[in-house]
Amino acid sequence: MSSFMLVRHKVMNFKEWKGGYDDHLSKRIEAGLTEKYLLHGISDPNEVVILFEAKDLDRARSFAASQDLKDRMRVVGVVDKPDIYFLES
Repeated sequence: MSSFMLVRHKVMNFKEWKGGYDDHLSKRIEAGLTEKYLLHGISDPNEVVILFEAKDLDRARSFAASQDLKDRMRVVGVVDKPDIYFLES
């Protein structure tokens, strides 16, 4: 069985957000998350959906709730409350 974390949020500017997202890779690795898909809307390129495979759902949940992630999202221009789902296959 595989575990996943799905994130959906809107950003102010996709290109600027992407640079800050890429700079945060080490924190995602520490949390045991592997990016599977990073998508953005066709009609709204500032709506972002990311699917991560999660080695450990408890670590993924801790990362999703962390102040570090909240601070990073604010800095890189996330403009709404992210929808975060934890899934299994």
